Amino acid sequence: MKKVTIHTLARMKAAGEKIGMITAYDASFARLLDRAGTDVLLVGDSLGMVIQGNDSTLPVTLEQMIYHTRAVRRGTERAHIVGDMPFMSYQGSIDDAVTNAGRLVAEGGAESVKLEGGSEFAEVVRRIVRAGIPVMGHIGLTPQSVHKMGGYVVQGRDNQKARQLLDDALALEAAGCFAIVLEAIPMELAAQITGRLKIPTIGIGAGIHCDGQVLVLYDLLGMNPDFAPKFVKRFADLAGAIDGATKAYLGEVRAQTFPTEAQSFHSQTLRLVTPADEEPEITETKAVYGVPV
Repeated sequence: MKKVTIHTLARMKAAGEKIGMITAYDASFARLLDRAGTDVLLVGDSLGMVIQGNDSTLPVTLEQMIYHTRAVRRGTERAHIVGDMPFMSYQGSIDDAVTNAGRLVAEGGAESVKLEGGSEFAEVVRRIVRAGIPVMGHIGLTPQSVHKMGGYVVQGRDNQKARQLLDDALALEAAGCFAIVLEAIPMELAAQITGRLKIPTIGIGAGIHCDGQVLVLYDLLGMNPDFAPKFVKRFADLAGAIDGATKAYLGEVRAQTFPTEAQSFHSQTLRLVTPADEEPEITETKAVYGVPV
């Protein structure tokens, strides 16, 4: 099993092979996704919404990202692991950005980091790359700027904004990014950007012409039937499967048909104390949590 690296991804773009990226937040799912052949596992700050139940990614901390990245690292052998830089872990100062990216790699086990933003963060990218840490860019709809953008809306729909996104992509490439996520932009613009860049583009709501695609794991698996943005395709209905399995389990517990003999353990040597047996002599008084027993 050959490890996927940033050089693997570059070769895939050159060969016209599409890159498959999925978010992961724990070792169990990482193991399954890795064995299925996923090229890139993104430990996304989307965990703030799908794991923590927040209405945005903004509350996620660096410590939480390190924790979840470390868990994904334990479950992964082949896939390349990207760790998201959470809100305010790189926007404050370049020195802080380099330090925090280093923590995500050293403590979390990430093999690269991802940060949101365009040309205004080119120097941040340049410094992190100079420190020996690969960086994936992210432009278009950038969830950490949700308030500035006025919500989760498609970006780059007019010529001026489209030109800015192309300039951002070129600036990030020049700064040293090894790949760029394009989120919620017109497919025609994504095709132009992908054609201009030497590095891979990973699309989410950006059409078929990107070098790869990424989806949030819980969306891909159909874990939330109430969340149905245009760019998501459900490849399973785990919400329905979980509902059915839970109801079946509860029904058997209440009907006393689970557990059965097959789920029970036995002992040939165990001697049970019955009321007819001699009561054991109490030789000392013990305390549990400070209360005599």
